[in-house]
Amino acid sequence: MANALIALGGNVGDVRATFKKAIVDICEMAQATLIARSSDYATPPWGNERQARFINACIEIDTARDPHALLSILQSIEQSFGRDRSKETRWGPRTLDLDLIAYDDVSLQGPRLTLPHPRLFARAFMLVPLAEIAPDRLIAGKSTRQALNEVSSEGIERLPEID
Repeated sequence: MANALIALGGNVGDVRATFKKAIVDICEMAQATLIARSSDYATPPWGNERQARFINACIEIDTARDPHALLSILQSIEQSFGRDRSKETRWGPRTLDLDLIAYDDVSLQGPRLTLPHPRLFARAFMLVPLAEIAPDRLIAGKSTRQALNEVSSEGIERLPEID
């Protein structure tokens, strides 16, 4: 089994309900065990700022799937929730965005997958929920807590729990 960290994001539709269903799908399709789930956070849009705020969260899973198979599963789940990467604007609105942040201590750099996620340390919207569930996890030699202390988390708000 490998340990993987996955970021969830979206700003179209009932994002929190989408997260709930998508996490179930991830666990089923990746034959994974959910280890931890962060709170949901309302975050300012990144890149294209002329759009609705996003909701972001992170999960930690154990899976027997290899990183490329896991990426394919995540992209399939995105599509099942209406995401069409071929028709969207970069950093634009989306129903569901699933990013593989880290997979054990694997380091990869390929055309389909780079691990750890290449822009993790610049994105507070990923680091805030990640630091909630794995503050001492080392990624590329840096703890998530340390990485979070190096970026601004202004405008990020933890959302209340829902049933």
